[in-house]
Amino acid sequence: MGVILAAGKGTRMRPFSEHWPKPILPVLNKPLMGYQLEMMAGMGITKVVVVIGHLGHEVVRALGDGADYGVSIKYVEQEEMLGIAHAVSRLEAHVDRSFFLFLGDIFFVTENIDEMLTRFQKGKLGGVLACKHEPDLEAMKRNFAVIADDDGVVSRVVEKPRHPRTDLKGCGIYLFDQSFFDAVRRTPRTALRNEYEITDSIQIFLDDGYKVEAADVVKADMNVSYPKDLLQLNLLLLEQSDQSESIGEGVTCGDNVSITRSVVMDGADIGEGARLEECLLFPGAKVPAGRVRRRTIFTADSEIRCEPEA
Repeated sequence: MGVILAAGKGTRMRPFSEHWPKPILPVLNKPLMGYQLEMMAGMGITKVVVVIGHLGHEVVRALGDGADYGVSIKYVEQEEMLGIAHAVSRLEAHVDRSFFLFLGDIFFVTENIDEMLTRFQKGKLGGVLACKHEPDLEAMKRNFAVIADDDGVVSRVVEKPRHPRTDLKGCGIYLFDQSFFDAVRRTPRTALRNEYEITDSIQIFLDDGYKVEAADVVKADMNVSYPKDLLQLNLLLLEQSDQSESIGEGVTCGDNVSITRSVVMDGADIGEGARLEECLLFPGAKVPAGRVRRRTIFTADSEIRCEPEA
């Protein structure tokens, strides 16, 4: 069974977050979360519970019943945004078996993710955490550190460590037995963010004696936190697809338009003489005639300039 959390507000993504929940922001003409649903379908998961909150109706409208992605989706609402563990607590009545849990606002590139299930079943584990060896110290500080022995057995997890003792980073994919809900129910609010942190739930789970292992199955993870992250993700996937540009259906272009290394989504309208380089156009985006832009995101009613990569 699969679970995806898609309830957050994504305030750092403004102005997009006022109309587009982060998990359905467009990535090469597909909602970000669509890639996760396809990943789950590829693992043989057929039933997925999606936790919605902020603009939840937009998530439902974008993903529907899940048939386009090879799964069946059930939606559960998180009435208050009180952290990941709080979102997980909304699920107990809807989950009747072990479950994969994905954070819906992250793009994952995985390798041998099926190893998580293999280890879970063979080791009779309480959980498996998808991890990555992270050389970037600042990235470690923004995520959670996983302290494990040479066999991958986890002894401790630390949320946003100031001084990481390891380079093993938790990446937002988890596999848990149903007994994990016992730990979630006993998770207190933290002083750090006044939320219910999933890392606290995991530590309670460990302290209760459940065996949890770390699986180094994530090759790359990109948290889409700011507009420039969304642009960079689209350009990265465009490059990996060996396309110089991606043009969606129903796009209209005036005369003498130049489009270079850009992603133009369905129904965009580009005015005469516009020149675009490394740009992202949302579905229905409008580019005025004569506009010359580099590293810019266009929507139907806004234009967001993204600073160059350092």
